[in-house]
Amino acid sequence: MAEQVEYDAVVVGSGPNGLAAAIALQREGLSVLMLEAKKTIGGGMRSGEITLPGFIHDICSSAHPMATTSPFFRTLPLEQFGLTYIQPEIAAAHPFEGNKGATLHRSLESTAEALGEDAQAYRSLFQPILSHWEQLSTEILGPLRIPSDPLLLARFGIKAGLSATHLASRFKTTRARALFGGVAAHAMQPLSALTTAAVGLVLTAAGHYGGWPGVEGGTQKLADALGSYFRSLGGVIETECEITSLKQVPPSRAALFDVSPKQFLRIANSELSSNYRWQLERFRYGMGAFKIDWALSGPVPFLHADARRAGTVHLGGTLEEIARSEYEVSRGRHPERPYVLLTQQSLFDATRAPAGKHTLWAYCHVPNGSTRDMTEKIESQIERYAPGFRDLILATTVTTPADLEAYNANYVGGDINGGSLDLRQLFTRPTLSLSPYRTSRPGLYLCSASTPPGGGVHGMCGFHAARLALEEVFGKSSN
Repeated sequence: MAEQVEYDAVVVGSGPNGLAAAIALQREGLSVLMLEAKKTIGGGMRSGEITLPGFIHDICSSAHPMATTSPFFRTLPLEQFGLTYIQPEIAAAHPFEGNKGATLHRSLESTAEALGEDAQAYRSLFQPILSHWEQLSTEILGPLRIPSDPLLLARFGIKAGLSATHLASRFKTTRARALFGGVAAHAMQPLSALTTAAVGLVLTAAGHYGGWPGVEGGTQKLADALGSYFRSLGGVIETECEITSLKQVPPSRAALFDVSPKQFLRIANSELSSNYRWQLERFRYGMGAFKIDWALSGPVPFLHADARRAGTVHLGGTLEEIARSEYEVSRGRHPERPYVLLTQQSLFDATRAPAGKHTLWAYCHVPNGSTRDMTEKIESQIERYAPGFRDLILATTVTTPADLEAYNANYVGGDINGGSLDLRQLFTRPTLSLSPYRTSRPGLYLCSASTPPGGGVHGMCGFHAARLALEEVFGKSSN
């Protein structure tokens, strides 16, 4: 007698991709159950009082250029479920020593004008992308497939396939090269590696299109809005339900897993083909992150005026300094002056800290699984551009790569991108397949950041996995 199916689909894991997959399935009239191991949903979208009472910190993701431009998230009425994005006065700043620096404004023209003799080069690089952003973002944020406009994608791809250092060489000024390099370093790859230019192009264009906002009240509010919308459609969420075996997954016609290959092997190993297991076992994880949160008695005293008004700040000096830092990490070493990503959301969101006080969020890249304490190095980098910063510290919470993995098992060795985003794994993640979400067992799908298009709060891995399941299992299509 066949096992009774209570739900059409089960989604394991409630990060942005798990939530996107669950919503995409539920919107097609299916009955969907979501299972989450932790007490709260969200994966990398959680927030909490982790330093002092009243100080709300984003535990992982904090600035959201991809959430506001996501082709899937843009279709959801999340503002009706409590989501409010807050746009900083300046999207991102890149200070140099002294009071100089470069600035990523929401306006393409304002950014270009501030770059002086590189203004026209900057316009010519980003205006064509922005003119076709909605179409390009749909093509970019997905698996390899026949594009709707091959010529448009080819023009983008020629630039995106370059290394960040090579593409930045078109700029004459230190400011423009550093601004681009600081954004491209989000790739967690040496900037001399092919395709790192793609990250710089996409995140910068997204900043001009939709900004680099924070979420009012903390990134957890984005997870809560997605969860509330899913429930409003009839979806069911169960928390504190860790899945370590397929036997624990309730019977369903399809199961989607917002987990890393390492976890999926543990859950479904005996049910997978030997070739598929072999490929998952060889999946490579990238750099780790060493993160610090501070409760501060005042705003960070950056010497560069625009950095004092920016939601995100990139610290690391010139393009050459950043490239050297990221190369050192890629070789298993810890740089003396690490590239630091920093957000200061409380400057624009009064709900984050008590009156007059502030939160600060920052991390640097380290070798995967690193156990070295980078607190002093990170704080020295901040002090380098904001003398007197240390005098403002009220409390500090350090999150090591091991802590990140304990917080979210998808962050293997502290890798918050779900696997190395190098040329070999940019699209062929986690396996070499035209349908990378499909596993070797029918009805089981991967939908985590370990599938295309990779890390970031955009939900597109989950959306594409759900669309494939809808077609293969349920005979439906999803737009």
